Amino acid sequence: RLFDEKGNAYLDTRNNVCHVGHAHPKVARAVSNQVSILNTNTRYLHPNLSLLGKRLAETFPAESELEVCFFVNSGSEANDLAVRLAFARSTSRDIIVVEHGYHGHTQQAIEISPYKFDHKGGEGAKPNVHKVPCPDTFRGPHRGDDAGERYAAYVSSACQKAPRGCVAAFFVESGMSVGGVVLPPKGYMKAAYAAVRSAGGVCVADEVQVGFGRFGDCFWAFQEQGVVPDIVTMGKPFGNGMPLAAVVTTRSIAEAFQNGLEYFNTFGGNPVCCAAGLAVLDIIREERLQEHAADVGNYIKLKLKELASRRFLIGDVRGRGLFIGIELVRDRVTLEPATQETSEVCARMKDEHRILMSIDGPHDSVLVMKPPMCFSKADA
Repeated sequence: RLFDEKGNAYLDTRNNVCHVGHAHPKVARAVSNQVSILNTNTRYLHPNLSLLGKRLAETFPAESELEVCFFVNSGSEANDLAVRLAFARSTSRDIIVVEHGYHGHTQQAIEISPYKFDHKGGEGAKPNVHKVPCPDTFRGPHRGDDAGERYAAYVSSACQKAPRGCVAAFFVESGMSVGGVVLPPKGYMKAAYAAVRSAGGVCVADEVQVGFGRFGDCFWAFQEQGVVPDIVTMGKPFGNGMPLAAVVTTRSIAEAFQNGLEYFNTFGGNPVCCAAGLAVLDIIREERLQEHAADVGNYIKLKLKELASRRFLIGDVRGRGLFIGIELVRDRVTLEPATQETSEVCARMKDEHRILMSIDGPHDSVLVMKPPMCFSKADA
């Protein structure tokens, strides 16, 4: 629950920053204890940094070779650094991105985020940035069993059209939040990754929105696609509100980055934020929050689909675990977006029912649920 200045309680269905719950006592104690002892910049090696790196690497598949961790302060910084890592191992500067994708607010991150550069105030795609269609199986042109393969063909085509047929990287969110809770169809990432690697590029999985067990069935959302990225970025949930994020990659990519241009991050991986991150990893395991997300998420989707059978404004219910989208339409055949109605529903949920929701999607017609992972069936 969240409380306003009048003491009114609100149910929070939208805050994936406080991943394990608002003011979780174990995170609060870890931060308080560490800040009372020492907090300093990362030129001073502290055990929390080394331990968190080890613990984080252990969450990835054993055969993945994802073992080198760079700690930063936000998902934007993580994706910015991922671009540098990709450029360090390639002479190409061409990057493939997905329509409606969002990777952060630094200048470099904006340049690989169609959600930003294609909208008001944006400057459009730079010549080295190649945008492919969003793998949307509800609104997009491909909706059948072969949708994954057909959407991946756009990635392959972008690789072929790049100068000399070479690219530096392919960025894709393992679950697209601002795109409207779009989950890549089966086979998409496997075929897309193969095309990118054939063109000399690395594959970057942006897990900022969906990592750390939110999908329920897996700790990292990319695992559901049966792939192993070359670089993984993560952000906001990692510190449960503390500024902690990371980039995890292979040793060969990290070694290519050691080109003499020193990388240093003053606060990335400081002892206090690392204490928060260690507590978050402990809580996910001890409270079985990944399994909880799967159970509660399935329950919520079941109830929403029952509601959809009576409310034709609901065009689609989709997602995994506690990452759920409810797309509203005026017509289930034409899929005309119910943009105004979505805004009204969201506002009335807050004003009349004290339930906080958010809106995403290219037409602002998707109600999004990505609550703290302790969200229960009783809350639902």
